[in-house]
Amino acid sequence: MTESSRPWIETVPWSEATGTLKEAYDWQAASLGEPTEFTRLGSLNPDLTLLRLQLYKVVEATPSDLTPLERRVAAYIASRLNQTPHCASGLEFRLDDLAHTAPPGAIEGVRRDPAHVASTDPRLDAIAAYAAKLTLTPGEIVEGDIQALRASGLSDLDILDLNNIVAYYNYINRVANGLGLRTLIGGDHARHAVPR
Repeated sequence: MTESSRPWIETVPWSEATGTLKEAYDWQAASLGEPTEFTRLGSLNPDLTLLRLQLYKVVEATPSDLTPLERRVAAYIASRLNQTPHCASGLEFRLDDLAHTAPPGAIEGVRRDPAHVASTDPRLDAIAAYAAKLTLTPGEIVEGDIQALRASGLSDLDILDLNNIVAYYNYINRVANGLGLRTLIGGDHARHAVPR
């Protein structure tokens, strides 16, 4: 998959972090036990590191009516279609945790073909189609795509939440891929990376 298991740029170890960077690392470590590889990937710019964590927390905490399954499916689709093993591997653990809430065959369908999800849940299918289109062909999104989400029962806050989840994962996928972060994430990191 890669020539190396390390990112292609220098990062600052937690033990050497000071100031804003130490604040960011410590904040994430309070819930996870350590800063993640992705968080360390921005460490040469401490303000960016802290702002990324703040954005992550805000995106994950939008008070919409999207279910945890719908949120994870949207993020997973973006990460898989962007061929980002680091993010997709962590999201697989979170999808597994939600398998009991999914329509039969839905998670398997998302894993098999994230660009063309067809489950027994029209709302989940509309969310998946939007996530795939926004990831693969963002310039082709039209108002009709938003109307399709509304017709599937999403409110405008739900749509905003969905849009931000997919956009956020597209952003972090490009950061990870562009700087060589290709390691797979373990279950604990996947479940507890959002700072409290």
